[in-house]
Amino acid sequence: MQIEKLIEEKKIKLTSARKELLELFLKAQRPLSYEDVKDKIKMDKATFYRNVSKFEEESIVNSFESNDKKRYYGIYVSAHAHFICQVCSSIECVKSITNMQLEGYKIQDVILKGVCKQCNQRNNPPSS
Repeated sequence: MQIEKLIEEKKIKLTSARKELLELFLKAQRPLSYEDVKDKIKMDKATFYRNVSKFEEESIVNSFESNDKKRYYGIYVSAHAHFICQVCSSIECVKSITNMQLEGYKIQDVILKGVCKQCNQRNNPPSS
C-alpha cells in the first residue's frame, strides 16, 4: 500500500507527521496505541490524536479500546477481528475469521476476548 496514493485518494494533505505515522501503522503486525509509538515519532500527543482522528474520519485507520483502557489504532484494510488476552492484555489480529457479515449492517471491527495461547499454556501445562 502506497501512502502517498492513499492520502491523495482521500484528498487530505500529506504532511511529514502523517506519513511517519502511517508508515508505523503499515509496518506493525498488530494495532498500536500512542504509548507504543510515542518514542518512535516526532510529534506530540495532541498532534498524534489529531492525525489519527482525521485518519479515522477518512476510513484510513480504525480503532478500539482494550482492557488497559488505551485506544489502539491500525490501518483499515477490511473488517477483521482482534483478540485481546484477558490475562496479559496482548492484542492480535485474527486473520482466520473472514467474511464477517450481518444483514443490513456494515461491520468494521470485531473484538474477541479470552486467554491467549501463551497464557493458556502457562496456566494449563500439558500433562506427561
